[in-house]
Amino acid sequence: MPVRKAAAITVTAGTVLLVTPLTSPAQAATAPTVSAKGAFLLDNANGAKLFGKYADTKRPMASTTKIMTARVVLSQPGLDLDRKVTVRQAYRDYVTNEGASTADLRTGDRVTVRQLLYAMMLPSGCDAAYALADTFGSGDTRSARVKSFIGKMNKKAAYLGLTNTHFDSFDGISTTGENYTTPRDLAKLARSAMGYSTFRTVVKTQKTVRYATTSTGGTRTYTWYNTNKLLGSYTGATGVKTGTSTPAGPCLVFSATRGDKTVIGVVLNATDRYNDAAKMLDYGLGTSTASTMQLRTLPAGAQQD
Repeated sequence: MPVRKAAAITVTAGTVLLVTPLTSPAQAATAPTVSAKGAFLLDNANGAKLFGKYADTKRPMASTTKIMTARVVLSQPGLDLDRKVTVRQAYRDYVTNEGASTADLRTGDRVTVRQLLYAMMLPSGCDAAYALADTFGSGDTRSARVKSFIGKMNKKAAYLGLTNTHFDSFDGISTTGENYTTPRDLAKLARSAMGYSTFRTVVKTQKTVRYATTSTGGTRTYTWYNTNKLLGSYTGATGVKTGTSTPAGPCLVFSATRGDKTVIGVVLNATDRYNDAAKMLDYGLGTSTASTMQLRTLPAGAQQD
């Protein structure tokens, strides 16, 4: 970012002069260098751009797709977060066949919509995303309901003005190669989703323990860890979602608050996504955490994304 020269100033006796700094005290002076092929950072208060790198270049987004899945669910009229959903074998078969990340939902268990949101956003459960799409889509067959739900995702994208975004899946496992977004669009989507208190609560959670009713009337305990290692590593981090696939590379949608300022960022296809995110957050918040940040480690056996 070029440094602009300050305008010449003449001061007369008795004059109190207020000079507006060229960069806000809450923003570092030097724009970061990031590994990501695409990146964007915005101010949550007004949506203003703080940083961008190929911000409008379309790229696959992997599991960050699930932000829109959650956004569509949360905007359903009369949504009951405690509504019970029965886990179908088809959801388990899907993650097995795709080699997808999973919340290990067990067939026949009855889980709530709220629990499915945790199962989708923390361990990046594609089984949970499938369950939500099946539940909130319309149609007489599972495939029809999923198609309907993806249609709702695209309608929501249009409603939010995400002109360079398109979905062909509910979880980022693209069936046609037409599941893409841009860093700018994805940051706008995340900002919209963070407007929901339920979403904010879910995506800032590092670990949750939930209980579900089994098909035989017993109780099953689910423990899910958030794949987003920025949480608990970068002071003030509040979300949002990881994503990794061969076409997309490592991706991260992230947010943090320091004082009264919140910023939301995106990196797509990054070789060092957490360091990229920390540097961008430092830039937006005027902090210097990236150089000393120690990444939280996930327990053995936890999902990675």
